[in-house]
Amino acid sequence: MSDFRLKVFYSVAKNLSFTKASQELFVSQPAVTKHVHELESMYHVRLFDRMNNKISLTEAGKVMMEHCERILTEYRKMEYDMHLLNNEYAGELRLGASTTIAQYILPPILAKFTDKYPQIKVSLIDTNSRNVENAVSEHTIDMGMVEGVFRTPNLKYEAFLCDELVPVVRSSALPADVEEITLEEFCKIPLVLRERGSGTLDAIETVLAEEGLKLSSLNVRMHLGSTESIKSFLACSDCMGIISIAALVKELGEGQFRVIDVSGLQFTRHFCFVSAQGQEIEAAQLFMRFVRSSLERTKDK
Repeated sequence: MSDFRLKVFYSVAKNLSFTKASQELFVSQPAVTKHVHELESMYHVRLFDRMNNKISLTEAGKVMMEHCERILTEYRKMEYDMHLLNNEYAGELRLGASTTIAQYILPPILAKFTDKYPQIKVSLIDTNSRNVENAVSEHTIDMGMVEGVFRTPNLKYEAFLCDELVPVVRSSALPADVEEITLEEFCKIPLVLRERGSGTLDAIETVLAEEGLKLSSLNVRMHLGSTESIKSFLACSDCMGIISIAALVKELGEGQFRVIDVSGLQFTRHFCFVSAQGQEIEAAQLFMRFVRSSLERTKDK
């Protein structure tokens, strides 16, 4: 029911691209341009500055963007609430999740959620924790799921799962009888870790700081942008990685990798829901309850 022109403007403003907006909304680029021109004519303003094939929001565009976010959020709430009067769950749910959660925790839960609530249109962006937090702050998504450290004061964090990060090597990397190494040995062994901005690296740095260590005191060989790329690297190397146990079920079961304990170090963190302070989106609340109950059922099995 919401004015499609506002959706078009919001998509262009969010992506700063008419082309990306047309792809996101599945309409032609001329149609996108037409809708934006209609808004500009209606209010006698220019919404975008165009220079060298790039666009930016004018002051009028920034004002409209602020109102647009609130209006479209209220439309989604109204759609959800009106369907709920008939005991139907419908609407749109925009999620974001850090890479580990998106790849190893969410897929079976999302499959069950969409089966149970087929009228809720779910979308998910998969990126690192800081990008998820930025998307929540910018209202690009309704709710995020991130790893570890709480760092943005205008956001609300709610833990939903405890996760363990484990030092891991391929099975042939160290002698078979080595199950634990000292902290001094750990500082010397070549490591492959996640990139800056990832919740995994933040959690590792937090644990190290508790022991008076900095990342610079370790022998970090390389930073990679995903857990899968680290696992692929470790399969061909004698380096060590520090990876969520949830991402290693298959490899540990097949004997491809093995966990090496580090004396005095235990890498634990929480996976957390993250949302904007004071913003209660019913579809997001429904999903949070569903995730918690799904994890409880899994734990009881």
